[in-house]
Amino acid sequence: MRGAAAGRDGGGGGPEAQVLSLWLPMSYYQEDFFKEYLKMMANFLVLNLLICISLVFWIVSITASTYYGTLRPISPWRWLFSVLVPLMIATQGFKKKSLDHSGALGGLVVGFILTVANYSFFTSLFVFFVTSSKLTKWKKDIKKQIDSEYKEGGQRNWVQVFCNGGVPTELAILYMIENGPGEIPIDFSKQYTASWMCLSLLGALACSAGDTWASEIGSVMSKSKPRLITTWEKVPVGTNGAVTLVGLLSSLLGGMAVGIAYFITQLIFVTDLEVSAPQWPIIVFGAAAGLLGSIVDSYLGATMQYSGFDQNIGMVVNHQTKDSKHISGKPILDNNAVNLFSSIIIALALPGAAWCFWPRR
Repeated sequence: MRGAAAGRDGGGGGPEAQVLSLWLPMSYYQEDFFKEYLKMMANFLVLNLLICISLVFWIVSITASTYYGTLRPISPWRWLFSVLVPLMIATQGFKKKSLDHSGALGGLVVGFILTVANYSFFTSLFVFFVTSSKLTKWKKDIKKQIDSEYKEGGQRNWVQVFCNGGVPTELAILYMIENGPGEIPIDFSKQYTASWMCLSLLGALACSAGDTWASEIGSVMSKSKPRLITTWEKVPVGTNGAVTLVGLLSSLLGGMAVGIAYFITQLIFVTDLEVSAPQWPIIVFGAAAGLLGSIVDSYLGATMQYSGFDQNIGMVVNHQTKDSKHISGKPILDNNAVNLFSSIIIALALPGAAWCFWPRR
């Protein structure tokens, strides 16, 4: 009797076991289904909220322009473009694993604000995001061997999005308060405050692009060992604050790419360029912001970000472990904070330099 009972239990042929075996997979399936359903509903709600906010802003804009007679009303096409295009880019970035779920939502907010403020802001952000995403995936097999925190496709989260896009977003809002949405030429003699904000935003995005290009290209293309920017000693690849000639040239090109995007958009959408100051210095100062941003980022990384070589995994790590040997820096900031402070410094410094050297008519 005991043996027969044991045989039934062990064989799993009883009705209770069959019901249990059918119920457990179904519960797991339902749980995954509900998770995906909740994500879909969250996206749907965010999209509807963004559209509602856009319509409210548009109605307020029309009402204010009618009442005061000074503000330029924003066309519904501009609002529609500012919603749909960032939405498509964020969705594509999520599908290709350039952004995770929170990063896609954060990117949607940043993209909407920059696009509705100024199309030149949008194209600069677009060039930064697309090139950075492509370069992050470029030669990924090599990067997996030298980067202990490498993520497939990059997969930037909301913290990384706002550390790179937070300063431009704030400047875009201030720009709209000062000048209203729309494109203007950079001209300190006629639009001093707005020109200052435009160059600050350009500097922040060019700084982020320059740092990303330097990291993604220099780490795999440089034939020489990187050197720590504070002591000029040779250090392992992946050390925070290490620079190479290839990386510095890449940062210059990254900032220049953002500047070229801004400049071309100015040529397309600004109508009074013939009576304004020349716009070609945008490319020069974009390149300068990319190079200087990379240098500032490297200095902060070398002094305020921990780097150690972990003997167990054979890679540089950003936090202290029992097998790591200290290379440089103190554990004060992480990589996201370094990126944020670098963009703030360049955003503050670039307009002052541009004001001194920008050609006047």
